[in-house]
Amino acid sequence: MGHKAGFVNIIGNPNVGKSTLMNAFVGERLSIITSKAQTTRHRILGIVNGDDFQMILSDTPGIIKPAYELQESMMGFVKSAFEDADILVYMVEIGEKELKDEAFFNKITNAKIPVFLLLNKIDRSNQEQLEEQMKFWAEKVPNAELYPISALQNFNVKEVFGRIVELLPDSPPFYPKDQLTDKPERFFVNEAIREKILMHYKKEIPYSVEIETEEFFEDETIIRIRSVIMVERDSQKGIIIGHKGSALKRVGVEARKELERFFGKQIHIELYVKVNKNWRNNERQLKRFGYNR
Repeated sequence: MGHKAGFVNIIGNPNVGKSTLMNAFVGERLSIITSKAQTTRHRILGIVNGDDFQMILSDTPGIIKPAYELQESMMGFVKSAFEDADILVYMVEIGEKELKDEAFFNKITNAKIPVFLLLNKIDRSNQEQLEEQMKFWAEKVPNAELYPISALQNFNVKEVFGRIVELLPDSPPFYPKDQLTDKPERFFVNEAIREKILMHYKKEIPYSVEIETEEFFEDETIIRIRSVIMVERDSQKGIIIGHKGSALKRVGVEARKELERFFGKQIHIELYVKVNKNWRNNERQLKRFGYNR
């Protein structure tokens, strides 16, 4: 029996459900999910292995018009997803009419590889709206296979997955068959902490934060972690910590629970807050945090 393998890259506007779809495909919670835009900052690989296939999924940041260097780097990850895709998955949600970057949209409609257009969140629509949206997108992206889905409710997800497997190119696997992702453990620690900050803080605070895990020691029964939450201004440091450390403690408790589920081990986590002025516009700092363009 032959073997198929390929890169399946998921793109779309912020908050359309890209991370939810990838997690559903992989069967693990690799990408963090919140109701806020720009939750995903990196390009995250999730690897799904079968006996005769390997699907390498990419979750990418939502497409935006960049306002500072960090966002420029995020859009660099999206651009790279166009360049190495074997199959492109373009996700939209009910009610959406356009991609926030015309050049990216032109790449989709002129793609020489298979394109899937997934109309997500159909559980929020009625039959009339769904039919109108299906017709609209069929005309707008005629080169795409069009599927209505609900990534959150798992509607049509299995059918889309099966069809993508059919279209994967013949190839040996690119990664070891027991590998789940290309990211190290510390990356998922950072993301779990950042997710809790996105959930509990408002306005600019979550977007001014970066996490760096300085220590990660693992033995048979416990993982000991020391992570630093970077903010841009002194006033943000106080907000992150909260009254008598209460806000920071809540982030730590919730992140610990999330990481215990992810790693399947007891977690001991220490969190600290430091000011790293203007890191979002500092190329050296962005490179340090993995935002290489």
